[in-house]
Amino acid sequence: MPGKREIVAGDIGGTNARFCLAEVEEDRVVSLGEPVKIKTSEHDSFAGAWKVFAEQLGRPAPREAVFAIASPIHGEVLKMTNNPWVIRPAALKTELGLDELRFVNDFGAVGHALSQLRPEDYLHLTGPERDLPEQGVITVLGPGTGLGVAHVLRRGGKAYVIEGEGGHIGFAPQDEFEDALMQRLRAEHGRVSAERVVSGPALTDIYAALAARESGGRQFSDDTALWQAGINGTDQLASAAVQRFCLALGSAAGDYALVHGAQAVVIAGGIVPRLTGLLPQTGFAQRFSAKGRFEGYLKDIPLKLITHPDPGLLGAAAVATSTTG
Repeated sequence: MPGKREIVAGDIGGTNARFCLAEVEEDRVVSLGEPVKIKTSEHDSFAGAWKVFAEQLGRPAPREAVFAIASPIHGEVLKMTNNPWVIRPAALKTELGLDELRFVNDFGAVGHALSQLRPEDYLHLTGPERDLPEQGVITVLGPGTGLGVAHVLRRGGKAYVIEGEGGHIGFAPQDEFEDALMQRLRAEHGRVSAERVVSGPALTDIYAALAARESGGRQFSDDTALWQAGINGTDQLASAAVQRFCLALGSAAGDYALVHGAQAVVIAGGIVPRLTGLLPQTGFAQRFSAKGRFEGYLKDIPLKLITHPDPGLLGAAAVATSTTG
């Protein structure tokens, strides 16, 4: 669609639904409005959350929308992975009064956002300090309520975003502690995926495994309080759990880079920006490159953190442009 137009961009995760107005024109997102954040647990359905957004908007919403959701986006019924909502796109389009409605996987959306981000929207974490490649594959991942994974192929001046469910590959323990953690999680869940260890709620299980080994540990009201204690250093065992999380994140990021044949890795997600001061002290970089015969290959990959506050919304808006394939 030529010319500047206004759309609704949405980023729907396991914990929060975020909506905003966005202006798009040809291959660029011109602007993102102030996001409206809504707790998914407070609403039985997508339509209930949309109603809150529409009421706060105070005027008729644009009739075009793109929603990033934490779920595969194939089929007539979309079931959220870490959220009880069930979405029927055809019915939802009518229910919300939209003329155009598209869905994109949430980390597919982050992949689309790369075309809109500037160098200052990244923080370099490890590896050679160079810009993202114009040719080749970029791995995109990030822990939140779950673990999102996608990758972007840049070739011939175009970018192709490949979505997936990489957070659900099997967890690969790397040392004695992670072996014990694996056994605890297997006893509870049977199969243990990577997101059982590399996600926000997983910190509770890491903390419990440490407490079992050290015969101690406080009680925390939720994983948010545990994260705060670990990052602030007010609880020694919580800090150890956060460090363990960073190690597991580094291992997982290196694994995905190998699988994708990546020339760069980008991390997003609501948790990691709070860890930027801790990551260099945790062995995160060493775990990222500790891949045996491919250690040299991993050490030559730049790994960056997205510092833009809303890459999911930005990527959803980018889907409405002609930037990516």
